[in-house]
Amino acid sequence: MNLNKESTTPLFEQVKEDISSKIKSGIYASGSKIPTELDLIKEYNVSRITIRRAIDDLCKLGVLIKRQGKGTFVQEKKIFRKIEHNTSFSDSCRANGMVPSASVIIRKVLTPDSKGIPAHNELKNDSVIYIQRVRSADDIPIMLENNYYPCSKYSFLLTDNLDGALYDVLKKHNIRLGCSQNSYIDALKASSEQAALLSISPGDPLFFLYTELYDIHNELVYVGCEYIVGARYRFSYENS
Repeated sequence: MNLNKESTTPLFEQVKEDISSKIKSGIYASGSKIPTELDLIKEYNVSRITIRRAIDDLCKLGVLIKRQGKGTFVQEKKIFRKIEHNTSFSDSCRANGMVPSASVIIRKVLTPDSKGIPAHNELKNDSVIYIQRVRSADDIPIMLENNYYPCSKYSFLLTDNLDGALYDVLKKHNIRLGCSQNSYIDALKASSEQAALLSISPGDPLFFLYTELYDIHNELVYVGCEYIVGARYRFSYENS
């Protein structure tokens, strides 16, 4: 690209605007690596100082992110989700202009003495349906969802299509959601297995969201353990 060196707009600003334009148009896709400093110097025919100033400014704006030893990448678009009861993943995706999807990884019945079942009174004496799904936005994996349901009431989940919104499936079976309880968020690092399912690197940061969801009769719907890619998600809180 030939920059306008007669313009009153500084060269680093012109470079910055052109890189931003390429990101918006999809030439540099979300999460992709942009050309190296040397390549950009050749492309724009400017000094290293000019390129670094443009890159640094875009990093400060959150458009780009530098990863030591790997290069500079387009910051992946984050899903914003309010911290409030019963905000579904699908609704959060649509509110951010993205298309939600899900793929079932595990769907099976666990006996009460199986390992890994969360400690909860309503899961102690009944068989438990364990469903693991990868939730994606615009086909980018965002969340590894692990839900545990009382088998006696939710056996329909073993055969229903779960490629879409869970809350829609529950609504179809006349399950009216109440509120969540005992929810909390922790930060941890992705295991090798989690990283493979979420298309990230082992050790990358994850949010861990624990939730106990109840229906309007205050009976347990599920205990949820969600592992959410930190680079692709942001929780927001508003005090009303």
